[in-house]
Amino acid sequence: MTARHIVVIGGGPAGVFAAIEAKRRDAGADVTLISDEPSEPYERPPLSKAVLLGKARAADAPIAGPKGMAGHGVTLVLHTRCAAIDRAARAVVTTSGRRFPYDALVIATGSMVRQIPALPLSAPRVHYLRTEAHAVALAAELKAAQHLAVVGGGLIGLEVAASARELGVEVTVIEVAPRILARVCDEETSAVIAAEHRRHGVDIRLNAKLTDAETGSDGRLALKIAGGDTIRADLVVVGAGAAPDDRLAAEAGLATDNGIIVDAQCRSSDPAIFAAGDVVRFPGPHGMVRQEDWRHAQDQGGVAGRNAAGASDIYRSTPSFWSEQFGLYIQGVGWPRPEPERRARRRGANHLITFELAGLHIGYALGINAQRDMAVVRRLIERRIAVDPAVLADPTIALADLLKAKP
Repeated sequence: MTARHIVVIGGGPAGVFAAIEAKRRDAGADVTLISDEPSEPYERPPLSKAVLLGKARAADAPIAGPKGMAGHGVTLVLHTRCAAIDRAARAVVTTSGRRFPYDALVIATGSMVRQIPALPLSAPRVHYLRTEAHAVALAAELKAAQHLAVVGGGLIGLEVAASARELGVEVTVIEVAPRILARVCDEETSAVIAAEHRRHGVDIRLNAKLTDAETGSDGRLALKIAGGDTIRADLVVVGAGAAPDDRLAAEAGLATDNGIIVDAQCRSSDPAIFAAGDVVRFPGPHGMVRQEDWRHAQDQGGVAGRNAAGASDIYRSTPSFWSEQFGLYIQGVGWPRPEPERRARRRGANHLITFELAGLHIGYALGINAQRDMAVVRRLIERRIAVDPAVLADPTIALADLLKAKP
């Protein structure tokens, strides 16, 4: 019997776990992972923290473990960019013209940075953070910088701000919204995180719309803000979010809409092609969604890989994220809504948890320095255990006790 050929495009966690799980599901399959980066796939969360601080290299955290992709029986093709998908011939075509035939294909191309026209990626002293090369270049320039401007008060921007302050660099955060982290937390939690940044000397400018950027005769950047303010900085990091890298899929004629459209089994509009991670839109509890977090990429990648190898798994993972900023360990779990029905808060000696409730159940929670409790919250969400808001808010009652209740 001829071995099945499974090709995976993308060297992030979705692609890595798709390839590993495909090989695990069908040990006789030829599984190939194609990555446009020059090295073994690596974890990206350290880029804005340990790598910037010079405490680690990306190579120190290979996604596939110390033996790499080869240790899982997967063929890794590096420094190779895919130019097209020939669906009629079932082959992936690279920019060099090389063809990789497939019986099943997994697209895990992830996302790409959203660029601000006034601060293009190619401009001197302007940085976006997505790859190891980006982090290494930024780290080198931070050593000689006195003032860093961060455009965007989201997770990546704030992590970079915290790392820069640890290096002794002055930092100004420019956020167009009325508060930081508006996508992931409520006003009170946002205020707690903002206060910690300000305590460490970060200047946070809210309701600040960037209108233009110029390079002065001294080489420094002048960032002009609506209303007349100008912020001068040696370097700028832009954290304006990410867009799905769905170009290959769209040009191949697959259904896309701000990401590749897939069903609950990660199958695209072509039954031989699956997709996973940041690049997809998939059925969530409140409609079609696109998710950008490590846990989602790992879990969905695994489902896509197994199904490419002949399984019929359903993707049901509960999304979550984490972020380290100064002394804060921030975690989110669940499915946030723009307007939750109600909230409950639990305050401990050194931590805070905010719960968003949908009826009798927790829909989403965000915790600060509450790792153990947040592990329990994940199980409460996954098991759909009914909760009393008053109990959630009472720090004298152990959350683990609620797991004993019936769903």
